[in-house]
Amino acid sequence: MDSVIAVRELRVRDGDKNLVGPVSFELKQGSTTGLCGPSGAGKSTVLRALVDLLPHGLSRDGEIRVLGRPVAFRKGDADLRAKIVLVPQTPVVFGGSVLDNTLFGLRHVMRAPAEELRARAEQALKETGLWKEVRDRLDSPAQTLSIGQRQRLCLARALALEPTALLLDEPTSALDEQSRDTVEESVTALGGSRTVLLVSHDSAQVERLCDATVRLELPETLRHLAVVP
Repeated sequence: MDSVIAVRELRVRDGDKNLVGPVSFELKQGSTTGLCGPSGAGKSTVLRALVDLLPHGLSRDGEIRVLGRPVAFRKGDADLRAKIVLVPQTPVVFGGSVLDNTLFGLRHVMRAPAEELRARAEQALKETGLWKEVRDRLDSPAQTLSIGQRQRLCLARALALEPTALLLDEPTSALDEQSRDTVEESVTALGGSRTVLLVSHDSAQVERLCDATVRLELPETLRHLAVVP
């Protein structure tokens, strides 16, 4: 089978200035891959480039293929965007219920009876280990959840889309040790069933969770700014 995601000579630029890359890698079905490198190498920027969410003024070149097909994101291409889903470092919780938050993305790409949507939400919450904690409070405000629960809620929101790949940007950096362990258990449980690309500054976490790693280096134009310990 072809790679789920194949990246060839990806670069991110600010005008004529090369900020990231070139970087090439492949993500196989069911793999969990760590994206590593020094501060400033552009790990989070690579994730944003993969889903065409670069900050204003930045551009990308190179090739990205999903399931063997070249990708060129366009506005309104919701089905394609649902195949590669970015879960940001800071959990984003909207002003609605736990159920509303779980289904927020899915409702934009799928019209289905309420029962089917609820079943998708339940499955996603089970995949993150959150179901038992919230099944009696699905209609409660999502803001009542702890920070660790919010992070898993964001993961469940992504999983409800049944994506081809999940891009996780420092998913535990703001969590205490207990919450970190719970989120890591959720990521580990995805092994074999989901393709995951994980950015983490914690090398021990990458070793615990990942089957392989991709390392970014600072571009030549930025290396003179790096502080070597």
